[in-house]
Amino acid sequence: MSGAERLPPGGFRQRGDPPIGTRLLMIRHGEAIVNVEGLAGGPLGDVGLTERGRAQARALATRLSMTGELSAARAFYTSTLPRAIETGAIILPAIGAKLVAVADESLGELAVGEVDGLTWEEIAARYVAPDWDVDPHVRNVPGGESLMEFFDRCTRAIDRLVARHPGELVVLVVHGGFIEQALKIYQGLSGQVRLRPRIENCSMSEIEFDGPRRRLLRYNDLSPTGAA
Repeated sequence: MSGAERLPPGGFRQRGDPPIGTRLLMIRHGEAIVNVEGLAGGPLGDVGLTERGRAQARALATRLSMTGELSAARAFYTSTLPRAIETGAIILPAIGAKLVAVADESLGELAVGEVDGLTWEEIAARYVAPDWDVDPHVRNVPGGESLMEFFDRCTRAIDRLVARHPGELVVLVVHGGFIEQALKIYQGLSGQVRLRPRIENCSMSEIEFDGPRRRLLRYNDLSPTGAA
């Protein structure tokens, strides 16, 4: 008897079928210097990981080497921000596949425009924070993004990757904001919804995209020694 034949009928089933669609496995970067120093971390302000962030990435790499759970990956992408690139460089060799990291600007965190590298205290003194619960189309700062612009960018990036990698496992090293937008897409929510999820550094969240069907396969999966 095959595995499928052993499953209960759909009306009784609580667990879904094995995934057959494109699986986007999203890893949030390790703890970054901008995180601990309270800086807006765009391409200028972001100078990479803390030592703790590197340890988190190494902990995940150790797990992946031991389990081989991502050995089926067929593509590996990072955002173009240094904290994601550095995390990806630590993790990629542990996947065990002949992959090349591709940096993709569309996978970046919410753009911070002209306040890149400033402290949040400095930013609060210069600008009034947008109220996205009232108007999600207002940009955060000059040169930055609105909530809807960010959501639309992430949606286009995900659609492009799903079309490029049908039925494959794709690993992305990205940011908490990007993962939040992906969770909204999985749930079929409007871009203006704010989930404010808790997403740990170097945790893994995975969504299957199979035509109109979306399934959450894992969320905030964290290696014990990589705990934030």
